[in-house]
Amino acid sequence: MCAHAHRSSRWFQEAGHNLPPAHGPDRSETKTSMTIANRIAASFAVLLAALTAFASPTLAAQPTPWALGLQEAATEVMEHIHWFETFTLIIITAIVIFVLVLMVYVCWRFSEKNNKTPSKTTHHAMLEVVWTVVPIIILVVIAVPSFRLLYEEAVVPPADMTIKATGYQWYWGYEYPDHDDIDFLAIMLQDDERLERMEATGGSEEDFPRLLAVDNDMVVPVNTTIRLLVTAGDVLHAFAMPAFGVKMDAVPGRINETWFRAEREGVYYGQCSELCGTDHAFMPIAIRVVSQDQFDAWASVAADDLGAANEMLAQMIRDGETANELAQN
Repeated sequence: MCAHAHRSSRWFQEAGHNLPPAHGPDRSETKTSMTIANRIAASFAVLLAALTAFASPTLAAQPTPWALGLQEAATEVMEHIHWFETFTLIIITAIVIFVLVLMVYVCWRFSEKNNKTPSKTTHHAMLEVVWTVVPIIILVVIAVPSFRLLYEEAVVPPADMTIKATGYQWYWGYEYPDHDDIDFLAIMLQDDERLERMEATGGSEEDFPRLLAVDNDMVVPVNTTIRLLVTAGDVLHAFAMPAFGVKMDAVPGRINETWFRAEREGVYYGQCSELCGTDHAFMPIAIRVVSQDQFDAWASVAADDLGAANEMLAQMIRDGETANELAQN
């Protein structure tokens, strides 16, 4: 860790960051009212569909330009977060539209032109009961799945492996106590380093996203329950991985724990989510999810030579992608 820390210190020294009428209505009035009601219902349906579409997840494991909604879920917990977000959005949308329609109706119905003799009613017992009970019911309906989701996030199931993530200013350190104490740092790649990696591997900018790519990814096997221990070595940090539904504070002198179980292979990006100093914006997190065989091969080499292990893993991934392309053709 001392050598890594020295490298980090030198890197940050050298690198810059540019970084309602008295008489009932006649039939014509009834027909007109029904037409208006139908139009309102149709407008509500269209608006709700549009909002639901906006809330759909972006198809990426990282932020994308002009995207709306949450990132695509890579864990079951994140899928439940997606469901809860859409569920609450529908409730909120219905409330907003109801209040808007009610306000417009009241402004029209009780205007000076349509209501020349104002009512002197000061209260209505049933109405007051309704507008007290209905919000309570809505809150209970929201609270039940919310508590269930919080419980799912907070209670760590029996884990297959443990990883410790330590936040530093401004990079992350990872330890694998179950695998020969593999220990390394992950520092954001500068633009020139990204270009070197792209030239060396034949990758594109999507493979090494700016301000998100790091020199050493956290590597985990797919469909494996990971117990993540989070702490910090200097100031407050926060480990956040949107696609996994994971966000946990990193506090110096204290170890917090969370968990995830990635269900799809790929590279997923997150960032520190706690203001931690000058280069807080340049403290990304990259987690590479691979097959169990690939992880075992990587772990067997990483304990002795992390660079060689990463190169071997990258080659295995490229070979696997090539084989898949040939199989599809």
